[in-house]
Amino acid sequence: MVPNPKKFYVYIIKTVNNTLYCGYTDDVERRYKLHCEGKAAKYTKANKPSKLVYVKEFETKQEALKEEYRIKQLTKLQKEKLINND
Repeated sequence: MVPNPKKFYVYIIKTVNNTLYCGYTDDVERRYKLHCEGKAAKYTKANKPSKLVYVKEFETKQEALKEEYRIKQLTKLQKEKLINND
């Protein structure tokens, strides 16, 4: 069996009103572009993206989803520490 070369990513976007949005994808550039166009999520349609501030790569979708969930449980201060430490 050939291993799946596809990678998965967890990312955090800072919005223009200084909030943070976390998500996961298999194509960060495409997903960020969709967020900027207001087509990826209700949250980023209402809170326009300012900058992609965090990206972490995973081998499996399951790992990425677990990390996305973990990050979403953090406070904003904890998320900012995560962003600044990586």
